[in-house]
Amino acid sequence: MRRLLIIGCGDVVRRALPQLVQRWHVLALVRSRDPGLAALGVTQIEGDLDQPDTLTRLAGISDAVIHSAPPPSHGTGDTRTQHLLAILQRGKSLPRQLVYISTSGVYGDCGGSWVNETRRPAAQSARAARRVDAEMRLRRFGREQAWRCRVSILRAPGIYAADRLPLERLHKRLPLMLHDEDSYTNHIHADDLGRACIAALARGRPNRAYNVNDDSALAMGEWFDTLADTFALPRAPRLPRAEVRNAVPPMQWSFMNESRRLDNTRMKRELRLCLRYPTVAAGLSNAVTKETACSG
Repeated sequence: MRRLLIIGCGDVVRRALPQLVQRWHVLALVRSRDPGLAALGVTQIEGDLDQPDTLTRLAGISDAVIHSAPPPSHGTGDTRTQHLLAILQRGKSLPRQLVYISTSGVYGDCGGSWVNETRRPAAQSARAARRVDAEMRLRRFGREQAWRCRVSILRAPGIYAADRLPLERLHKRLPLMLHDEDSYTNHIHADDLGRACIAALARGRPNRAYNVNDDSALAMGEWFDTLADTFALPRAPRLPRAEVRNAVPPMQWSFMNESRRLDNTRMKRELRLCLRYPTVAAGLSNAVTKETACSG
């Protein structure tokens, strides 16, 4: 059985593990042993991307890699991706495929325009700039090893699921922008992003980026109004843009201030991914069903 190495075995990848372990011998880099991964039959390798000396066992051990570890929380570059690529290249053989979960934040503010993967990244936050650095390193690696390793980059927007919804923001009554000043936002259900990783392993093209988002094209306020109505919560107040900037935390404002609508045509055409939750309405309906089942 082919060996798949997972770097960053968080919520999204764990959702895909039941399918992955049927097709691959799955190995995962972990900082400490996890009984949940062991129960799924995942072979765990202890190491830390911030400590390159702990990564030596990763060289030459896998046929494919899913890299979903975030960059460090500081600095201008992604040293974790740098360390990973360095150790992979020390092996006698390279993985034949590498799938990286990035963020649509690499595009920066696009003024509400429709955005496809040919648009040049223009990150506006340090957080997104580190993702751009990771993508650049991976693309360089993909070009240099084009005949040995196929690199695919998945650019994901706001990830949500029944257990990862921003309901606390509604409870805090933090304001949203007036409709005519609002920003467009994009979403993907965590289950569908996990499935996109599986599709990219099978059909991702070399050195190719993919917008991985659903078909919703909502303004930020519409997203939170839908969320409030779904869970019978009061809608958030609306204020002028300048007042909202002063009323919300800086990191939250950095998300609210960027407006774009992602085109997912390439994802559908090349990865042939049929979304389980093609709109946030479908995803939230599922979340309500799960909540009802748990409370019942």
